Parts: sequence; structure tokens; C-alpha cells
Amino acid sequence: MKTLKFLPLFSFIFLMFMAFVSSAQTKVNTVAKANVEIIQFHSEHRCVTCLKIEELTKETVKSFTGMPFKLVNVDDTKNENMAEKFEAAGTALFIYNPKTGKKKDMTDFAFMNAGDKTKFMAGLKKEINQF
Repeated sequence: MKTLKFLPLFSFIFLMFMAFVSSAQTKVNTVAKANVEIIQFHSEHRCVTCLKIEELTKETVKSFTGMPFKLVNVDDTKNENMAEKFEAAGTALFIYNPKTGKKKDMTDFAFMNAGDKTKFMAGLKKEINQF
């Protein structure tokens, strides 16, 4: 019967711990979004795989509150400088830090995994968090 006295205290401690864990996860996603954006380049004529990469990337980015996703048409002359900076001539996917200029080319990953939603989303999330 003595252990029942501590049950409310244990419940309170458990709830505080869960709130801390939830807060820590939010901070991870907030930190990632503050320093990272996702850029997908494409041309005027897009294949099914290119469209699937866009769909899965957008869905993945939603899990990072406020993370920017930019869709850039390389055939549009107003995007010429940006396309040159990333050496993108067609479909390409990048994780990019605009503050440092650091970028990670995820194009091969995207094409290799566009047919597997679970693998694509898990892999892109992992790369964003590691970036």
C-alpha cells in the first residue's frame, strides 16, 4: 500500500519526461529547418519519376515545420544563375544551407528510391537531420 502514495508523483514525473522528449524532437526539426532548405530543379518536360520525386520530397519536408521547399524550372531564364550555381540541367534534388552555401546532391538517391515511398522518405529525413 505504501507504493500507492508515490503513484501521483511517478505519474507527474513521467508526464514531465514525455513533455521534455517531445520538446527535444521539436527542437531537432526546428534546428534543421532554420539552416536547411530543399531545392528541386526540373525542366519543362517532366517524366513520371521526376513528378514522383517532387511529390515524395514535398511530403517529407512537411515533417519539418517551416522548412522551405523550392521548385526551380531550369528552362526558365530567370533561374539561369541558380541552375548554374548547382550545375543543374534537368531534374536534380539538393539539401542546401543558404547561410553557409553548403549543399548535398541527393539526385541519385532520389531517382534510385522514387519507387519506394517508405525508403525515400526515411532516407531523405535521415540525410536532412545529418546535414
